[in-house]
Amino acid sequence: MENIININEINNLLTINISEEEVNIILKKAKQLKGLTLKESSGLLSIKNPKLLKELYDAAFFVKKSIYGKRIVMFVPLYISNICANKCLYCGFALNNNFITKKKLTVYEIKNQVKLLLKRGHKRILMVASEMISSDENINYYIEAIKTIYSTEYNNNKIKRVNVNVAPMARKDFKKLKDANIGTYQVFQETYHKQTYEKLHIYGPKSDYNNRLNAIDNSFVAGIDDFGIGVLLGLYKYNFEIIAMLMHIKYLEKKYNVGPHTISIPRVKPAFGSIYASNPEYPVTDEELKKIVAILRLSVPYTGIILSTRETSNLRDILIKLGVSQISVESKVMPGGYNDEDTMNSDKLEGQFNLNDQRSLNEMVKSLLLNGFIPSFCTACYRTKRTGKFFMDLVKRGEMKRMCNINALITLKEFLDDFADDIDVKQLGYKIIEVEKKMLNDVDFNLISEIFCKISNKIRDKYI
Repeated sequence: MENIININEINNLLTINISEEEVNIILKKAKQLKGLTLKESSGLLSIKNPKLLKELYDAAFFVKKSIYGKRIVMFVPLYISNICANKCLYCGFALNNNFITKKKLTVYEIKNQVKLLLKRGHKRILMVASEMISSDENINYYIEAIKTIYSTEYNNNKIKRVNVNVAPMARKDFKKLKDANIGTYQVFQETYHKQTYEKLHIYGPKSDYNNRLNAIDNSFVAGIDDFGIGVLLGLYKYNFEIIAMLMHIKYLEKKYNVGPHTISIPRVKPAFGSIYASNPEYPVTDEELKKIVAILRLSVPYTGIILSTRETSNLRDILIKLGVSQISVESKVMPGGYNDEDTMNSDKLEGQFNLNDQRSLNEMVKSLLLNGFIPSFCTACYRTKRTGKFFMDLVKRGEMKRMCNINALITLKEFLDDFADDIDVKQLGYKIIEVEKKMLNDVDFNLISEIFCKISNKIRDKYI
């Protein structure tokens, strides 16, 4: 732990206060898309002046547009189990929570859930699972679930990418996970403050702080070079958590020459059966979350920032403009939560946590289009081996923006043709596609026109 998280250094960094002139210097540097030092990020965390905050947000939006363009990647979580061996005070899936129904989906149930998601137009799934006692039981179940997700079809459509958010495991099991053709492996430290971590994780495999902290190292050694990290905001002081997470990233970049593909910044939300979740010790305000997103976008510009449906629709729309580049949509945070109705039902008080943004996929697509973004269902990077260092190098050279833009337009047209159930969404989407096509150079215009012709002839899954 001492080699990764230096608590004394973090505490010293958090005493930094910077002048308006220093803020301007840091923001000017950030716009060069090279990232920031820990000292610079800490300085930005001290900003309270509304004028400087606006300049911070403007810089974050500039960096986001410069690297990823207008595209916003969408995915849907699929919870396959909530039978958990851990007692975590903030989680609805805790071992000692007898107020919820404990369930582990069968292969048949997983297949049915995936069909419902395919029917709606989803192409990218984040598979989420609780941690059972037996490591063999965990990995064998994960592998079976991943194979089931990939093999399930609905009207010739399949899920194209399965990212996973599961507990740390032995390197031999990480190797099996890699061989199952996963996309990104996610593991969140929850809190980097060791004393707080031990207080909140009172029983089970997850109570081992160092095992969780070393999970990315073990996954990387096993061959997984595409990983996502995160913190659960509200467990400890947010400024400590952000600098600690950035310190973790610096460590990974130095050791493996690769940083995280994604960063997640969920806030603690109420969970049925958890008193703590309704009253976290260090609640993070909306304004603080805005600052966090902007600083992360400037500090690690190449990394995707994920925002879940824990947040309200209004706040999510704002945070997308400040640096968020990936969002979950239509989330259900319990096993078997999806149904075959036209609209998603709200959770029956049995989810891992409470949700706020309940917009359907069509509604989310419409909202993004109206706000000037391009909804993207792209899964090209992993399938073309653009992961790890290769992916990072492409982003840092500014080459991902072109590919992201073209693939976003391609997948948007597929969605509009096949799944959009609102005439306004169709008209708005097709209009924006035509506008964006005219902005392409001649080579890309001809390329995308050829692919669009294939889409019109019912040929799917084309990408660059």
